[in-house]
Amino acid sequence: MTSLFDPLKLGNLTLPNRVIMAPLTRQRSKQPGNIPWSLNAEYYQQRASAGLIISEATQISQQGQGYPGAPGIHSPEQVEGWKLVTDAVHKAGGRIFLQLWHVGRISHSSQQPGGGLPVAPSAVKPAGTVLTADWKSVEFETPRALELNEIPGIIADYKKAAENAKAAGFDGVEVHGANGYLPDQFLQDGTNKRTDNYGGSIENRARFLLEVVDAVIPVWGRDRVGVRLSPYSTANDMKDSDPVKLFTYVLEELSKRQVVYAHLVEPRISGASKGAPTNQEAPSASALFRRAFRGVFLSAGGYEPDSAKHAIAAGEVDAVVFGRWFIANPDLPERLKQNWPLNPYDRSTFYGGTEKGYTDYPFYH
Repeated sequence: MTSLFDPLKLGNLTLPNRVIMAPLTRQRSKQPGNIPWSLNAEYYQQRASAGLIISEATQISQQGQGYPGAPGIHSPEQVEGWKLVTDAVHKAGGRIFLQLWHVGRISHSSQQPGGGLPVAPSAVKPAGTVLTADWKSVEFETPRALELNEIPGIIADYKKAAENAKAAGFDGVEVHGANGYLPDQFLQDGTNKRTDNYGGSIENRARFLLEVVDAVIPVWGRDRVGVRLSPYSTANDMKDSDPVKLFTYVLEELSKRQVVYAHLVEPRISGASKGAPTNQEAPSASALFRRAFRGVFLSAGGYEPDSAKHAIAAGEVDAVVFGRWFIANPDLPERLKQNWPLNPYDRSTFYGGTEKGYTDYPFYH
């Protein structure tokens, strides 16, 4: 029987355990410039005992930014800042992938080059509020639909960001195709109303994400590229008329490309029971989609120690991705292994700030 603490082969990497650190937006990059710095290096180094660290979402361009204080990977200063992080993680014996991010419509004109509107597949305004560049909460704007001739430039930004991640010393990259950001906006028909080659059929809606993956693979090789998806998630006002058909197709296409892992977010974290195949509760992403993907299968979302151990032992997933528990417990793998108590997390310190709730959580010993 496989355990959460058994090694896992991930391409040509061997992870020492199956406790993965989730990509966690913490909004603590140095301003101006959205540059990682020594505080970020300390935070990630503390958590280097993870089987794999997936970095916080990192914008591939200024256009891709949606949150103040979030780091980028598109300037020389950002690359140098990330080197501090990767050096610290490697010195502590860890492994770290960079998550490549373009938020699409989940932004505000104050974050955009020249104060322009955020971009999206279609001009569909999200419900809810967004943070401006100076941390004010305001209503979302209606985004501008991307012109067909703009899309190759965004694909090129992903490729350049992947090259920058290599220069910064990462061990691989994850394409963020989840949580209602730009690739997900192309995938799901609630946000994609296009009538060209990037809209309409599932094959057309998947084209953008797959072109991004195809641009990144030559930079890193298939065994150093993962993809994150979030079927059924309602995060950032997302919905699709047939998630099973859509995400089965996407995972089958990712299998053909032999990306090293698929990282699926369980719908339970967003209460995404609307449109689910059962009336009472959200579906299990791993149960619905694991067969569609031939590589390593990572699962995130609401796991507790016991449910994580069960998911691995039952063969439902290959590794479990923890977020909140990794925020509060830098030594999470050892705590889980020894059944030591977990530090409680403080939600009020999740986003923005400095050391408090970031690097000051204690190790057990």
